[in-house]
Amino acid sequence: MSKNAIKAGILVVILVVPAFIFIFLKLFGNNYYKLPYFMPETDDRGIVLMKGADTVFHQIPAFELTDQNGQKFSSQQTKGKIYVADFFFTRCGTICPKLSSAMLRVQDVFMDNPDVLLISHSVDPNHDTPEVLKEYAKKFDAKNGKWFFLTGEKKAIYDLAIKGYKLPVADASEYDKNIKNVDEMFIHSEKIMLIDKDGYIRGIYDGTFNADIERLQAEIKVLEEIYKDQNKSR
Repeated sequence: MSKNAIKAGILVVILVVPAFIFIFLKLFGNNYYKLPYFMPETDDRGIVLMKGADTVFHQIPAFELTDQNGQKFSSQQTKGKIYVADFFFTRCGTICPKLSSAMLRVQDVFMDNPDVLLISHSVDPNHDTPEVLKEYAKKFDAKNGKWFFLTGEKKAIYDLAIKGYKLPVADASEYDKNIKNVDEMFIHSEKIMLIDKDGYIRGIYDGTFNADIERLQAEIKVLEEIYKDQNKSR
């Protein structure tokens, strides 16, 4: 079998499998046609906060960083958008290429959908300048205005990861000056997050696991349908 035939087969699987999953979710009852909210808010005692009978869930806080084009990118630009987020760094030789490849798969499916964005945050912002991020974005065929690679003040990015997305991140060289290998230096999660139009976390996926990326693609479609149904009922 030729390489072109193999590539064509892989592309068909990437595009068709999420569609079948989505059709299954839509056809087989309302119980499947929902997405959970993640990360309930708690008080200082660890008790889940309630507003009446409803649980109060965590929302991604406001932020302002810089994208691969040197332009300011803030949380205001995500308002009314569904977006997919991850954390990476360009010098990473382990999980980051897998994460970026997974993000590319999502971009390919939703390329022409203006309501879906992708955001990759660098955990190595001192090295990952806009110029470096722009070159990295080219390697993964990132569409300008669709997939944003963000850099900025290190503390702001780390606070956003830990307090905003509830994901672990650390620069191990701050604790052990003998660490020289960048893959051992920057610790971050392999998770990819699905964020809804109101800043709530609606899905958490292993960015190195193909089945999770297929589920992510399907659940973005489910989330879109949820919004359509909400608009119809208004």
